[in-house]
Amino acid sequence: MFNSNNLCKLLFPAFFVLGLCAAKSQATPCTNPSVRREWRKLSLPERAEWIAAINTTLQCLANLPHTDALTPSVDPSISNIPPVNTSGSYWDDIVYIHMDLNTKIHNTGLFFPFHRFYVNAVESAMKEFCGYTGAFPYWDWSIDAHDVENSPLFREASPINGLGGWGDPSKDFQVQDGGFRHLEVAYPIPHIIRRNFTLQPFLPFADVPMFTNLTQYANESFTPEKVREMVNWTPGDFVGFQFSMEQPQGPHASVHFILGGDLAGQCPAGSPPGCFPQPTFSANEPLFFFHHAMVDKVWFDWQKKNPANFWAYTGGSVQNLTSLQALSDYPNGMPPELTLDSVIPADGMFPEVTIRDVMNTTGGYLCYIYE
Repeated sequence: MFNSNNLCKLLFPAFFVLGLCAAKSQATPCTNPSVRREWRKLSLPERAEWIAAINTTLQCLANLPHTDALTPSVDPSISNIPPVNTSGSYWDDIVYIHMDLNTKIHNTGLFFPFHRFYVNAVESAMKEFCGYTGAFPYWDWSIDAHDVENSPLFREASPINGLGGWGDPSKDFQVQDGGFRHLEVAYPIPHIIRRNFTLQPFLPFADVPMFTNLTQYANESFTPEKVREMVNWTPGDFVGFQFSMEQPQGPHASVHFILGGDLAGQCPAGSPPGCFPQPTFSANEPLFFFHHAMVDKVWFDWQKKNPANFWAYTGGSVQNLTSLQALSDYPNGMPPELTLDSVIPADGMFPEVTIRDVMNTTGGYLCYIYE
């Protein structure tokens, strides 16, 4: 049976000898943490290096075979996603984890820990399988909140150092330029990644009780002032802090929706009737990791802001979005309660770790900081 460790041994024997393929039973000390920087703080050569590494890496992961190690753990009637495409790639399997675990990792106590784990796991896979040596930059969306559509990030058309712009409406909003213009993904059906700037993305969701302000401009929720409010959130109040980020029309969701396309889970043209908009396959889009690195940075900054925050953690394991009252009662999940010793699910794709393992970004299992 295929597994990532055997694949690494086959393709990169030197990595295997050096122990870079195998999951370590004990975390090694973090003595030289990598530094995640905002995209605009990278020089043009650094941007070009990142684009080349990510683009090459995605092609690398997209050329590796599907792994039978992928074991979906959520009942399809709950996840509402297509079955595993066994003709897909290893990259598609990575995307599928986020799709399958959608109801476990959003609006539960796993939100922050899982996404910290997930970004790190993908970065590690890129390094392990494809020789990537950098760290994920992050996108500080608060800088662009006043005018996301005209952000410099989406005006970088160069295939060498550009992220590409908004998609072409006549081509199902597929990205036409930049380093990812040819990136084809498998879910929910094969297509080139798409971006569709949408300033008022909540208007179509009149039948969703969680969205209480349908006319809201998405960028209102992730301004510099909003980020400061989150970082200065009540010391020790992890539940309130998480809700300030993950509330239905808060920063996390609004960034997904304002970019539209894959990041918003908008179904591609030709999708089957059962496909409905939901940000399950949003990890198709490389900017997913920019976005979630920023989400992680806000948590990182809150943790550092006050000693009461660093190990502050509580949350339920069951999502409950049945009503506004349920969301108010269980803003980050209902019982059974999670603890620091609860395991972060990985659907068989990566070695599982506990929530405790990801609380400290320089604790050994993780080894990075934010600039």
